Parts: sequence; C-alpha cells; structure tokens
Amino acid sequence: MKTLGNAWAFLAGNQVARFLLLGGLAALINWLVRFPLSEILPFESAVAFAYLIGVSAGFVLYRTFVFPGGTRPMGVQITMFLAVNGIGALVVLAVSLGMLALLAGLNRGLGEAIAHASGIGVGAIANFFGHKMITFAAGR
Repeated sequence: MKTLGNAWAFLAGNQVARFLLLGGLAALINWLVRFPLSEILPFESAVAFAYLIGVSAGFVLYRTFVFPGGTRPMGVQITMFLAVNGIGALVVLAVSLGMLALLAGLNRGLGEAIAHASGIGVGAIANFFGHKMITFAAGR
C-alpha cells in the first residue's frame, strides 16, 4: 500500500508524468472506442470519430489535471489545443522520417519501429511545452 501511496504522490507532484499518463489514457480511449463505432460505421468513419473522442478526452484531462491554471477562454484553449496537436503531428512525422533515413541500414521493420518511437517521444515533448506555454497558459 505504501508503494501505491508513493506512486500517487509522484503523480500528484509531477506535471510531466500526469501529462504522459493522461495522454496515454486519451490514446487508449481513442483506440477502444473505435471497436463499438465500427459496429455501426465504416472503418474510416469509425477511426475519425474515435480520434475526435480521444482528442476531446485529452483536452478535458489535460485541462483538468495537468494544466488547471489556464486562464484563456475555453474556445481559445480548444483552438490552441488543436493547433498544438497539429504541429505535434508534423513534428512526429518529421522526426520519424529523419530517423528512418538515419537508420536506413537496419531491417526495415525495426528501423520503422525505432523511427516512429523516436518521433512519438519528440512529439510528446513538443506537445507538453506547446500546451503548457500556449494552450493552457496561465495569465500573467
């Protein structure tokens, strides 16, 4: 029980850990909700709607538990959230492609896995700072 308390204390005091944990939860929501949506929608539509649900969950989770001091109006926060995520997606793509070129000598599957993981890692860092400094910026 003490270990659980230590983990909770770590999360409570570590904004980056909360960001990563809740971002992972939003991604999991995105992934899981696609299954029931696929029962009533074509795959492409289910993926698109699942993405919107996951992004919405991420916004609410980040706004509530990671960056609760943001003072911008919600509409501005939503717009900035989407812009930061869009830029983050470009960062993931650019880093992934750059790493793939650097890893050209590796087995293709392994090179792609390492390149994509690198892109996701750099993208997560970019998103954290983008949301901290832009989306959910606190008033001065």
